[in-house]
Amino acid sequence: MALVEPIPGEPAATADLGDERALVVADYHAGIEDHLRYEQGINLDSRAGERRDAMATLLDRTHPDRVVFLGDLMQSIAGPGGAERGEIEVLLESIDVPVTLVKGNHDGGVESWIQCEVTPGDGARFGNVGFVHGHTWPSRDVLSADVICVGHEHPCVRLKDSVGGSRVERVWLRGGLNPEPFEAHVGDDLTADGELIVFPAFNDLTGGTWVNVEGQGFLAPFLPDGLVDGEAYLLNGTRLGSYGSV
Repeated sequence: MALVEPIPGEPAATADLGDERALVVADYHAGIEDHLRYEQGINLDSRAGERRDAMATLLDRTHPDRVVFLGDLMQSIAGPGGAERGEIEVLLESIDVPVTLVKGNHDGGVESWIQCEVTPGDGARFGNVGFVHGHTWPSRDVLSADVICVGHEHPCVRLKDSVGGSRVERVWLRGGLNPEPFEAHVGDDLTADGELIVFPAFNDLTGGTWVNVEGQGFLAPFLPDGLVDGEAYLLNGTRLGSYGSV
């Protein structure tokens, strides 16, 4: 069995950490509705309860020993507002297993108030699985793992039908790890040949990188160069092949 297994139909995965089994989700972006309202003029009711219910369903379905948030649990890059902080606090109170937050670029200062473990921005390794949000370069320890899990990118594909209609779907990206882009940051003696998995965003309001649309650039500093033979998979498990040729 693979160390990291996407959950069919869900933007989440389970990970074998050796002595624990984790539920992993990326880019939760609590409080995003306030951001959309004040920054873009889009008025949406809060979906905090829906997000929390979706997490509860995943917990009931997978029975993990730990939950790993793969960065950007918060939406606010600075300190969160009351509603956003309240959403996070209620969410964490509803989870009855230990929680680890792999710190993302939206999680500034979160360790000063949040009630869970927070890793450094360059990630952390648990067993044979490495975790990094993806807004900065991973640590050498993360890169030495058999599987490296990355968020931040919110990968999507644009699918067209025969009559010219189109839709956007969240996807997983999976492929080999190319060590060359990382060597300037962690040393040229890096021996890393693991698998790289880019997670879809848990929050479907975030938008994302359309990986099969010309002119769309990746956000992570090590993508696309760090991903070898990357393939895209829909949430339902459908294999789309090379992400650039979808």
